[in-house]
Amino acid sequence: MLGCVSTLPQQPQRSPLSGHMVVCGDDALAQRLAVELRYVYGERVTLLLPPGRDPRRPEVPLTQRGRAATLFGRMSAAMNRNLGNGGTAADGGSGGDTGAGVEAVRILEAAEPSDEAFEEAGVDTAAALALVYDDDERNIRAALTARRLNPRVRLVIRLYNRKLGQYLETLLDQAAAVAVPGLDPTALDTSTTVLSDADTAAPALAATALTGSSKVVQAEGLLLRAVERTPPRQGEVADPGLCTLALLSSTTHDPAGTEGSDSSGAEGPQLLPDQQSVAAATGRGTVVLEAIREAAPDGPAPRMGGRSAPLSQIFSRRLRRSVLGVAAAVLGLAVASTLTTGEPPLHAVYLTLLDLFAMGDPAIEDSAARQVIQLLSGVAGLMLLPLLVAGVLEAFGSLRTASALRRPPRGLSGHVVLLGLGKIGTRVLVRLRELNIPVVCVEDDPAARGIPVARRLQVPVVLGDVTQEGVLEAAKIQRSRALLALTSSDTTNLEATLYARSVKPDLQVALRLFDDEFATAVYRTLRTAHPQALTRSRSVSHLAAPSFAVAMMGRQILGAIPVERKVMLFAAIQVAGHPQLEGRTVEQAFRAGAWRVLALDATPPEDRHPDLTTAGPMSSDRPSGLIWDLHPGYVLRAEDRVVIAATRRGLAELLRSRRSLTHR
Repeated sequence: MLGCVSTLPQQPQRSPLSGHMVVCGDDALAQRLAVELRYVYGERVTLLLPPGRDPRRPEVPLTQRGRAATLFGRMSAAMNRNLGNGGTAADGGSGGDTGAGVEAVRILEAAEPSDEAFEEAGVDTAAALALVYDDDERNIRAALTARRLNPRVRLVIRLYNRKLGQYLETLLDQAAAVAVPGLDPTALDTSTTVLSDADTAAPALAATALTGSSKVVQAEGLLLRAVERTPPRQGEVADPGLCTLALLSSTTHDPAGTEGSDSSGAEGPQLLPDQQSVAAATGRGTVVLEAIREAAPDGPAPRMGGRSAPLSQIFSRRLRRSVLGVAAAVLGLAVASTLTTGEPPLHAVYLTLLDLFAMGDPAIEDSAARQVIQLLSGVAGLMLLPLLVAGVLEAFGSLRTASALRRPPRGLSGHVVLLGLGKIGTRVLVRLRELNIPVVCVEDDPAARGIPVARRLQVPVVLGDVTQEGVLEAAKIQRSRALLALTSSDTTNLEATLYARSVKPDLQVALRLFDDEFATAVYRTLRTAHPQALTRSRSVSHLAAPSFAVAMMGRQILGAIPVERKVMLFAAIQVAGHPQLEGRTVEQAFRAGAWRVLALDATPPEDRHPDLTTAGPMSSDRPSGLIWDLHPGYVLRAEDRVVIAATRRGLAELLRSRRSLTHR
């Protein structure tokens, strides 16, 4: 039976299989990744989860094992429906070993990823191991243990700390090279991959919060921008852009419709449709590729308020204006002294300053004009004293409040309200500030991970429980452009969304939801209640899982964009070893619902760099760099490297075909 999850004994025996995949984790990402590997790539998977939660908490009816089994059951049912409708590996089938005679997903439980747990899971014979615990330290300890047990295993590690991840990747690669002398350089290059689910999902979440239609992928020096477009009116012709990436659900613009997911069937979104499907899909929105270009180097995130000068951060505008007024008075008195007494300008300024600070002799024997100027200078000196006191007090006050969080300024409007400053919220905050979008954050934990980041970027933060009345009002929700609810609780995100919509019915909303069925119900209800307001729901684990799965197969993707509740991937692959591409024209290589060639890396193979936009010397017979406007009749050669857009199953089929040729 496709996708079955067998009943396991209390003490499951070690799997005799080799070359399988092992996934270790304690949250939704681990379960999503196991689903991806089993039902998309057709791999044998062992899932290692922590034991069930405290039985004294009756409000949590399912253990981790029960939750995973439920998710696998839903995915298996969806796959059976797709296959029953004539689905293939590219559009719904597993496309690989269906698991006949072999249990689809082997679920184990262990409190810690110890030597005993790894031996039981068969890490010593596994092809790849994913460590996706929410705790960085646990992932590091598990990675060191796994590398010792199996130097050849491909490690995919989830780490939030980017710099630490780079160091760890280098260390584990060196350990593999020492333990296995003569290891193939290609295998060594993919032996350790460190990824962050927050970094993977943040661009898509930020783009959803901005306009709900612009989707940006920026990686490896490339920037690909896709745009959602509404159906053209009668007599209008839609702009196809560079190509059509997807057709949106037929019910997307229906208030009672839903966002399509993998189980939506024919009414759901169609990824990478052919021209006939696009022409026949009247009344459906589209996602088109609008631009592909080299990305500009990342710059520092701008600070809100436009303040960059140090004085502007220490002294108030009123005090600075007062100081400028005193300086203008001194200059005017010096000019008057020069005109009336005939003193040289510099000497006149010197005398004026002496009078200002009451350091000069009384001008008893001088002219009347000089005496008047001295009196006026004394008056100006009296004005200077309170300014000096105010400056000292403001300087001390600025230093005292330098570590304090900013409050939303008066008159703020057109901003994005971001709920939650955990791992995901922090990365999205940085992304929004890179795009120079004003943000107001709401967080109930003063020690949250993103609080120091918000303070550094001078982003206003409201501390408080978002479910309490008055918290969203303090974040100026009534004058905001969008609400982005990214807390780890689905119910909190939903409650905040409903309250925000009661304050501002037309508010654009994007909320983080894990369960597809729950997201469908929420979306349908919100669209029915507020048909004119834009509503989006996203799952972080659903956005991040494809990147981790591809890394376990020994490859990496450039990025992913959400198309409703589905995901489209962008990858750079070598044509050699892919019979679906090699020797075919660009037009012939296109497979609807699976993959499409977008660009060609024309850099000579000997001059190529991992960064796609780093070109070597120009060749006399072939230009260097990336070619976006490929002719449909161009024949792909083995030495070519191309950028493709692919569905999850389409990319899985390409990777499987290359691996099968390699093992022959």
